[in-house]
Amino acid sequence: MPEKKLKIVFLGTPDFAVASLRALVENKYNVVAVVTAPDKPAGRGMKLQQSAVKKFALEHQIPVLQPEKLKDPEFIDELRSYQADVQVVVAFRMLPEVVWNMPPLGTINVHASLLPDYRGAAPINWAIIDGNSETGVSTFKLLHQIDTGHILLQEKVTISPDDTAGCLHDTLMQTGAQLLLKTIAQLETGQLHEIPQTEDGHFRHAPKLFSSTCDINWQQTCAEIHNLIRGLSPYPAAFTQLNGKKIKIFRSEPDIVAHSIQPGHYKTDNKTFLSFACKDGFIHILELQPEGKTRMAIADYLRGNKLP
Repeated sequence: MPEKKLKIVFLGTPDFAVASLRALVENKYNVVAVVTAPDKPAGRGMKLQQSAVKKFALEHQIPVLQPEKLKDPEFIDELRSYQADVQVVVAFRMLPEVVWNMPPLGTINVHASLLPDYRGAAPINWAIIDGNSETGVSTFKLLHQIDTGHILLQEKVTISPDDTAGCLHDTLMQTGAQLLLKTIAQLETGQLHEIPQTEDGHFRHAPKLFSSTCDINWQQTCAEIHNLIRGLSPYPAAFTQLNGKKIKIFRSEPDIVAHSIQPGHYKTDNKTFLSFACKDGFIHILELQPEGKTRMAIADYLRGNKLP
């Protein structure tokens, strides 16, 4: 397959972005440079760690730019020197206009929702937390306000009742990579039609996740709590208190049934099950992580922890 002439600068940081970058490289698109986050200390030894995108770029001999500040004049000059026809952004920070407005064909973003629904930082999590049975991926042109640019292409993805944020992340990651290829191919041939997003305000949001988001409210229904646990698994994970200690919950099973137990109280046989009462039934805990311990199945937890 001959290398395509369109010059692309790719901006991204985590694994989610690597799938799109890999798709471009494997399909012989001319990725002239990559922009990613600076190396950061991590792990027990606090050694500097490269982003997933940087590791992939270095393996494929693609120049890497890692600006601390995106308005830095030296970075702007270096970015401009690559004379990109288009920029592609996947899972990266907010760009200043001097960056996104630089290439003649604009900057294309891959976003893990069916815009305008779930604009914001955590679209995958909120699609599950809200109990949706469908989400998708959008490609769009960047404009001033975050996630508001003209939509280029979209593809729907079904959310199964047992999907977690981790499962959905992997599905949307691959769907987004293929949708990006279609978008760039249509951009090359002049077939793209930009569709302005509706601004009537009747759409769902995907704000950043905070600790308060993850704290389970047992006064809610089984469905609401189960969806919260799914939507936050494996990261950052829903949590509650058990005997004065924090436990993270990764997998659960809802059981809608009438009861007289106060929401938040639990029942257990100290062998095979641990269930918390909620508004309209019980949440059976299947997998959890106690404070300072590793993630484990509920039977393994109960084997070493006898609850009153």
